[in-house]
Amino acid sequence: MTAADALGAVEDLDDDIEVEIEAEAWRRVLPDAADLARRGARAALAGEGATGGVAILLTDDAAVRALNARFRHRDEATNVLSFPGISQGPTAGGHLGDIALAFGVCETEARDQGKPLADHLAHLVIHGVLHLLGHDHEEDGEAEAMERRERALLASIGVPDPYA
Repeated sequence: MTAADALGAVEDLDDDIEVEIEAEAWRRVLPDAADLARRGARAALAGEGATGGVAILLTDDAAVRALNARFRHRDEATNVLSFPGISQGPTAGGHLGDIALAFGVCETEARDQGKPLADHLAHLVIHGVLHLLGHDHEEDGEAEAMERRERALLASIGVPDPYA
């Protein structure tokens, strides 16, 4: 079963997940990128018992670099950025926040790690949603807990352990 098949099996929830594809490379290389991102976010929300809206921007490295420089004072592209809404947590409801993913960084990481881009996208969307829900990985214990959560959520949709 592919990640796309597994993600398609996730039950639609009454949530508000918007996906904007700004970089055409996402559509060209992964034609179902918007659906995969939306379904990955739904899996994370369902797995965490959370409700609320999420906006996902599938863009390029330059746009993520600009966001990273402006909001995190790091002048570099990264795979995923999360911008939590005002209220966090699984029961916060409302708009939980925004996630931005850089195509070039994500594609390079997937290739270098020998995994399908669809699986990597699912992982990074789940990672981003967990940040929106208040999870973090600044300290070792937090990182281990977040990785365990990611593994469980990914396994629930048929995506192999990204840390193996």
